[in-house]
Amino acid sequence: MLWRLWSRWLAGKGLPLLGAVLLRKREKQGPQWRPWQRETYPYYDLQVKVLKARNVQGTDLLSKADCYVHLWLPTASPNPAQTRVIANCSDPEWNETFHYKIHGAVKNVLELTLYDKDILGSNQLCLLLFDLGSLKPGQPHRHTFPLNHQDSQELQVEFVLENSQVPASEVITNGVLVAQPCLRIQGTLKGDGTAPHREYGSRQIQLAVPGAYEKPQLLPLQPSAEAGLPATFTFHANPVLSSRLDVELGEQLAVLQSGLTAELESQTSTLGEGSILLSSLALGQEEQRSVALGEGQKVALSMTAEVSLAGLQELSLLDTVTYLSGISGSTWCISTLYEDPAWSQVALQGPIERAQARVCSSKMGAISTERLQYYAQELGIRESSGHRVSLIDLWGLLIEYFLHEKENPAKLSDQQEAVSQGQNPYPIYASVNVHTNISGEEFAEWCEFTPHEVGFPKYGAYVPTELFGSEFFMGRLLQLRPEPWICYLQGMWGSAFAASLDEIFLKMAGSGLGFLDWHRASVNITDDCHKLQLHDPTRLPTRLFTPQRPFSQAVLDIFTSRFTSAENFNFTSGLCLHKDYVAGREFVAWKDTHPDGFPNQLTPMRDFLYLVDGGFAINSPFPLSLLPQRAVDLILSFDYSLDAPFEVKLGEKRGGLCQGGLAGCLGTTLHGGLGSDLIEVLPEDLEEPRECYLFTKAEDPRAPIVLHFPLVNRTFRTYLAPGVERQTAEEKAYGDFVINGPDTPYGMMNFTYQPEEFDRLVALSRYNVLNNVETVRHALRLALDRRQAGDRAGG
Repeated sequence: MLWRLWSRWLAGKGLPLLGAVLLRKREKQGPQWRPWQRETYPYYDLQVKVLKARNVQGTDLLSKADCYVHLWLPTASPNPAQTRVIANCSDPEWNETFHYKIHGAVKNVLELTLYDKDILGSNQLCLLLFDLGSLKPGQPHRHTFPLNHQDSQELQVEFVLENSQVPASEVITNGVLVAQPCLRIQGTLKGDGTAPHREYGSRQIQLAVPGAYEKPQLLPLQPSAEAGLPATFTFHANPVLSSRLDVELGEQLAVLQSGLTAELESQTSTLGEGSILLSSLALGQEEQRSVALGEGQKVALSMTAEVSLAGLQELSLLDTVTYLSGISGSTWCISTLYEDPAWSQVALQGPIERAQARVCSSKMGAISTERLQYYAQELGIRESSGHRVSLIDLWGLLIEYFLHEKENPAKLSDQQEAVSQGQNPYPIYASVNVHTNISGEEFAEWCEFTPHEVGFPKYGAYVPTELFGSEFFMGRLLQLRPEPWICYLQGMWGSAFAASLDEIFLKMAGSGLGFLDWHRASVNITDDCHKLQLHDPTRLPTRLFTPQRPFSQAVLDIFTSRFTSAENFNFTSGLCLHKDYVAGREFVAWKDTHPDGFPNQLTPMRDFLYLVDGGFAINSPFPLSLLPQRAVDLILSFDYSLDAPFEVKLGEKRGGLCQGGLAGCLGTTLHGGLGSDLIEVLPEDLEEPRECYLFTKAEDPRAPIVLHFPLVNRTFRTYLAPGVERQTAEEKAYGDFVINGPDTPYGMMNFTYQPEEFDRLVALSRYNVLNNVETVRHALRLALDRRQAGDRAGG
């Protein structure tokens, strides 16, 4: 039943397409995003003393709480710390002190979690998020945190911030992200030759740098004679987070087990361990260090440390389009067009005929034995090249068959040729980065894919398209991986099935599963927000997070976890959020529960990106066209959604880019004011939409004019061409067909059309544009007049 409802919703989703017109001289370089610049900030020594708690209510029925406090400051330490456990006490006193070195450029938010320890684990009682930016050097600050608004539970903590003896360091920042110096530790491993030879075992050295990008590395203490060369190791780390190189000597023995079937069993034991302080290494110089590991065994390390910072063309209007944006299934169409570098310079009849041949052919070959073997082979190759494989990658290979019926090794960067001379509109493909357990309407970060760059406008962070899927850390390329075929990107861009149960009900019923609200954790602001904003608008308010019981968390996991998503290496990994990031209009950190207010959980702090169909946010690529850097004058919107040609539900600004479709994007203030009254749709238009709408009202002159084309069959029923009525019964029957409804052949889940169905749809789309040619020209004149008036005012 649930799948039938979801399929019906998918059937009503169209292929939204946007053409953005920029009425100024085209320049070779792209739009200028936030400038990255070098800035110098000091270090601080932070002392956190957990004093005591009062009136703690534990989870045990027969005894008082066994409390301890867990501290996590991920911008200053790779590992959390915690106090000792005080058993059976409602008013525990710890008086334990913890030390950190923090950097003045980044947003440092300390998480204090109070736990009640049980035999089988620990129950989280509450979590506090405290912005350390409110602390002043040399001014001790004792803070009492309320733990519950209903009673007098509280936690007392003392903070002391002092100027550090460590010299100030230079960072690169764009006001949202901060790139700090990256410390690289390289070396070789040499044993001292005293390790006894073991016939049934071997000794190995495990090396680890806490907080480094690389996982712990296991190296043989004495390489085999065949290997010849000594074992080498490399780590990349943030010197603020990582202070030492840990060395551990282990022994692995093969033990013969007695019994009916004698066999060798591997057993591992630790013989000794030690560490080397990274601060003791001279940068850029090779040093020999020995570490004693017990049993008289020593290991020599040679190390070096470095710091490195079809109707528009007929009207001769296609040449005016600067950007061509697509979302969901429309990305398949656009990316196929750009396989021809001169597609907009020749008649589109050829691509239309090729599309018809594909759309009207049987798709049963996609599940043939030969194709299934091909899918398994290609997914294996992709996984072996270092990419993470998911169900969405299989979906991408199916799309490859639907569009080409053969292998297509094309890549997105190949489309650079199609825009090298400005001969075609610049393509922008939309996706969103999500959290796996939060709906796309609550939190989605828009990610744009172009022939030259992939990136997040929200963070101002981009990488060359060829490097998408490679591994980055602190802005540095660590591991180059092959650029993915475009079919894998098409699978990601059009992954409408990557939903959670809650999202399915949200799309079908207009609201999520209400009973889940009973199971969600509560978040409360404990500060005086008005006073806080007047004093420091960039400081985050202190948040009190009260979790629900494990059963509630299990219920949430079942209903809010996505079935799948495209997992890709995070190219913002290792970067930190700037101390003033909340001042950016792209963030809504002021909202109590929005993830933007939890910097330790935002994308730069995560290992992977979880990219899905942008339709989970809104079924339109408007947000990426509305970036102020693009300064778009006119938007031509071709909305092929069958059920909701306007999606008039007003949305909120989320992640700096609005939600809620046409009205939600353009009817909401965007980046500080793109017209709050730009879109106005009358009730009668919802019942029976017209072929074309011209929206020109805007309080802000920067707001673009919008020309919106819903997919409707109105005058096409009675007109063969603009001004030419249908005469014969055959002509009238050809034009008399229904676009939407439960039995429409044009739903998104239908991948095979009859030739007549395809011809009708193409003829209707072409007719609706040609029938409104004067409206299109009028919109262009209005946009040109506005641009000229703005240039005169600016000149």
